Amino acid sequence: MYKKFAISLISIFLLSSNAFSASDGELKLSENEQPKKIKDCFEKLNKITFSFNQGLDKALIKPIAKGYKKLPDPLQKGTSNAVKNLSTLVTIPNNVLQGDIKLAAINTGRLVVNSTIGLLGIIDVANKMGFPKYVKEDYGQTLGAWGVGPGCYIVLPVLGPSTVRDTVGSFANVMGGDPWYNASAHGNNEFLSESVYMTSKALSGIEFRANNIESLDNLEKNSVDFYASVKSLYLQDRENKIENQNRGNIEVIYKNEEDWEELDSQ
Repeated sequence: MYKKFAISLISIFLLSSNAFSASDGELKLSENEQPKKIKDCFEKLNKITFSFNQGLDKALIKPIAKGYKKLPDPLQKGTSNAVKNLSTLVTIPNNVLQGDIKLAAINTGRLVVNSTIGLLGIIDVANKMGFPKYVKEDYGQTLGAWGVGPGCYIVLPVLGPSTVRDTVGSFANVMGGDPWYNASAHGNNEFLSESVYMTSKALSGIEFRANNIESLDNLEKNSVDFYASVKSLYLQDRENKIENQNRGNIEVIYKNEEDWEELDSQ
């Protein structure tokens, strides 16, 4: 248990700035499409934590992400594919818990194909074979699908934006509900060792940050209240996922400045 907890803390640290790492597709923000009102019960503490996270990002995570972005495109693509392939081990049980057995079967097939023919997921063979677009699911989304309300908005140290519900879901991922870890630690699978588990978690966070360097810089530059903008962005993204709106068309990655729209302060 202690070892698992230590690995969880390391994973969380390496995933700072990764608040939207489970996103897929495109999320379009507008002043007319704001998330449902969720209480910011701990606003003063949240803003202090938000400032701490921003400092950590600028000092550590962002420089690492910039270095990653300089790697050859094929290497970045292969890394991205491999990390996405392993994430299906979290998505599949959540498909089942949400009652979507058909999608669970599809994602199981995706995992098998990419893990074998696709060289442990480095090549997304399933995509080339015409599998439906992959959409990540997590335990926070499952709780939401079961009717559990989000609770108060929370900014977690290092981890970033969350809600009470999503925080509970996150701990379910890393403290025993993550079959990826269980396979690594108890399945005697050399390809899913603890070092691979930790490395994959780290790469997921770094990849997200690298893909969003310009996007997040632009949001910070153009937001009247950066804290409120990030909060609105996160809550809208989670709301869309849980309600399965525009399934497969949700992502917090913007490639062009014109994609960003000013958000009202909450």
